[in-house]
Amino acid sequence: MNIKNKPRIAVLSPFVDKHHGTERIIAEWVSRLTSCFDVHLYSQHVAELDLSEITWHRIPTLPGPHLLNYLWWFGANHLWRFWDSHVRGLRYALVFTPGINCLDADVISVHIVFAEFCRLARTELSFRSNPVRSWPRLFHRRLYYKLITLMERKIYSSPRHQLILIAKKTAEDLKRHYSRNDPLPIVYVGLNHEIFNLPNRLRLRSQSRESLRLAQNTFVLLLVGNDWKKKGLDALLASLSYLKDLDVVLLVAGRDEASPYKALAQQYGVEAMVKFLAPRPDVVFYYSAADVNVGPSLEDTFALPTAEAMACALPVITSLENGTSEIIVDGRDGLLLKSATDVHELASKIRQLYLDRDLCKRLGENGAKAVTPYTWEDNALRIGAIFEEVCLRKSAGRRQQVPEKIG
Repeated sequence: MNIKNKPRIAVLSPFVDKHHGTERIIAEWVSRLTSCFDVHLYSQHVAELDLSEITWHRIPTLPGPHLLNYLWWFGANHLWRFWDSHVRGLRYALVFTPGINCLDADVISVHIVFAEFCRLARTELSFRSNPVRSWPRLFHRRLYYKLITLMERKIYSSPRHQLILIAKKTAEDLKRHYSRNDPLPIVYVGLNHEIFNLPNRLRLRSQSRESLRLAQNTFVLLLVGNDWKKKGLDALLASLSYLKDLDVVLLVAGRDEASPYKALAQQYGVEAMVKFLAPRPDVVFYYSAADVNVGPSLEDTFALPTAEAMACALPVITSLENGTSEIIVDGRDGLLLKSATDVHELASKIRQLYLDRDLCKRLGENGAKAVTPYTWEDNALRIGAIFEEVCLRKSAGRRQQVPEKIG
């Protein structure tokens, strides 16, 4: 299709790469939408994305705290698009964004409802539950979450925005907090099965364990992701205090500041059982070293690491607060926690898998089968269809607003 015949769409995301959950989803989606749409990406940073068929409108990053940069980004992407529209003549058939990034989005994919996260994480976000040295960082985090929830209320409650859900649970969150009751499309995210599979995991296993200095018989737990508070790392570290009699090591891979969690591990007396690792592009390297992927998320619309681990036939333990649990049958495809903060339940399930390696193998094999249907190609087809429907709806609305000529 000639680019002149494609609907032009604006995609807004502060950054796009393949190291973060939401941003990876956007990278996978937009790279596959270029056959049907003229994609213009407004972003501060782009990595690991082929820009040969995508127009990147780079918006500068404001140095300093995340909250200040977010406020700058929110206003700047409106200004950049206003200039492009009124001066350069770039009119967009549709504006799409993941989450809260502008006021005028036609389509929004909802990857987290912060109001629900704050409700579930009240204890973890309280000053009383955190050491004094972490209060400045905690204050900044709470201020950011407060701002986002205020913006969510304004934007998510308005039916003019077409919302795309990544899991069914989000519909309940939107209904509870923002009275959003209309039926909304659900698009479970995809996977690259050429990368995430059992043969790849087994091929790299010896190399990865040797590189990470893990003994052959050590039972290795893995948590992958960013925003460890949201991923439930506090509860996971607490659960290790009940597993000191086992040869268990926890690998934690992500970009968060490790020092508060190292202090917490020391408080529980499990610092020798935990290794904090930097993220790497070939994350399957970490899955290869692990025996179980653990994700006791406090709130997670659809945790990609859980699905990726399943595709690698790695058994998983995750919480019902993680939307990925919706594609898992408890006890068949993985183990589900009734409560993300119940450290006794979490420790019990880890011990169960430690003692039953046949169960590990069975859960891994069934988990791999369960995620087979989920691909990025199918995602792109479904997202593209939603975009086309919204474009048609907008076009029909504009035609109705044009007054008929008289005489």
